[in-house]
Amino acid sequence: MKQHYDFLLFDLDGTISDPIEGIGRSINYALEHYGYAPLLRDAQSPWIGPPLFHSFRAYTGRDDEAHLHELVAKYRERYADVGYAENTIYPGIAEALQALADTGVPMAVCTSKRADFAQRILELFGIARHFSFVDGGDIHIEKWEQMAKLRERGIVTEHALMIGDREFDMLAAHRNGLSAAGVLWGYGSREELAAHAPAHLLAATAELHALVPLCEGSRS
Repeated sequence: MKQHYDFLLFDLDGTISDPIEGIGRSINYALEHYGYAPLLRDAQSPWIGPPLFHSFRAYTGRDDEAHLHELVAKYRERYADVGYAENTIYPGIAEALQALADTGVPMAVCTSKRADFAQRILELFGIARHFSFVDGGDIHIEKWEQMAKLRERGIVTEHALMIGDREFDMLAAHRNGLSAAGVLWGYGSREELAAHAPAHLLAATAELHALVPLCEGSRS
């Protein structure tokens, strides 16, 4: 018997939109401000997904929390100004979201990004109307903890599906008893995602349409 879903949770970066330009430039804005070497483009991809605090700590080798907070704040300075608008929505996402919304199953965004930044990106692409809410992260908050709070509050149940492009999305879902769908157009490799046994592994945005008949109350 196929699993049916009563709620869809979407990651944002690498799942709905490609954030590499805005994130990469904002990372380098912060790094260079504090005298660090900028990241080359090929080295920026691993920063998409994990909380920024952890990535800055790994890159700088510093455990000074005050300094790491400064780096995050400097990053957000540029990101809030122009970086968020340097996102590009993946082709086919708007159409897939409309098809899923038409089933009547509620959808929301669960992202490590700050909620106000995420909301601005959704509005930029004209897709904010599809989501009941945006659950955003912050320093020292892991995605599994965000999802745990949604479970504790009864907002999502074990019948929800988490859709994301990195292992952090798969792990967060499974830790909270949810199913997960891995997407391969983002920043996680097939090997990274398959290692966590997602219920679905989607190679192209058009494959999101395959979830339509699995949504409870589907009108398709």
